[in-house]
Amino acid sequence: MAAGDQAPENTGADSTPTEIDPEVREQLLGARRSIDNIDAALIHLLAERFKYTQQVGRLKATKGLPASDPNRERDQISRLRSLAEESHLDPGFAEKWFNFVVAEVIHHHEQFASGSEPEPESRSHDLS
Repeated sequence: MAAGDQAPENTGADSTPTEIDPEVREQLLGARRSIDNIDAALIHLLAERFKYTQQVGRLKATKGLPASDPNRERDQISRLRSLAEESHLDPGFAEKWFNFVVAEVIHHHEQFASGSEPEPESRSHDLS
């Protein structure tokens, strides 16, 4: 934006400029609603996933097993990279996402091993 130019006026929560063509605006809003729904589904799926990883963590803690399972992680990375390729998603992104999730899972497993319950809000995360 050049000096002296003003940013387009926004409509509020949807952050879509008001002077955009109404048809384009509706297409954007429709796509964004779909994205919001998918984001909500992903959060619910992650919550469900963490219920199971916490079961695994408790079991590992009671049996004295290590929090991390490098062989399982390697197999999962390979499987997820293949799924990503089949889905036309960047396999590197899928691996990065998986590593991020696994780091949190291992943190939870370590907390179980130390005799405490995981507190998800206690950690800040950096996806970069």
